[in-house]
Amino acid sequence: MRRRLAVAIVLWSALACPAAWAQAEQGGMPQLNFANPLTTSQVVWLAIIFFALYLLVSRWALPQVTEVIEDRAASIAADLGTARQAKEAADAAAEEENRATQRARAEAQAEISGAIARAKEAAAAQSEQMNARLQAQLDTAEQRIGEARTRAMGALRQVATDTAMVVVNRLTGQPADQRAVEQAVGAALANRPG
Repeated sequence: MRRRLAVAIVLWSALACPAAWAQAEQGGMPQLNFANPLTTSQVVWLAIIFFALYLLVSRWALPQVTEVIEDRAASIAADLGTARQAKEAADAAAEEENRATQRARAEAQAEISGAIARAKEAAAAQSEQMNARLQAQLDTAEQRIGEARTRAMGALRQVATDTAMVVVNRLTGQPADQRAVEQAVGAALANRPG
């Protein structure tokens, strides 16, 4: 491509000079009056300077610009690759975090369920123990009450018999038959409710 451009400039210069000379001879533009030796030397120096600039740009500036563009493209491609890898790593980390959160949630739920079950079992065992203890206390109390009732009933029979004998003695003035009074008190206590 550089060679084509150089050839095109040289051909253009070669073709443009005779056309410019012809125009100057016909009395055209005074800047292109090639009869004047200064105009010819200016055109020659113009061609030399353009050719030198072309060589300078094509041999020095364009390779540097091309190198910068290629380096930049490589840098961008590398950055995009790094960004893709970072995104994939971030996505993988987020997915792992989600899985870890779900595992932790499931473990916590299982632990809570286990703790609730253990608490229910402990409460049931405690309730059972307390019920057994209360039942034992209730049985003991009922036994004591029964014993106390039996003692009280025994004492009541004796008190009732003694009282009945005293009452009969005072009412009749004669001592009462102890055996008959005991039978009457026993019959009265047997018919008593409770």
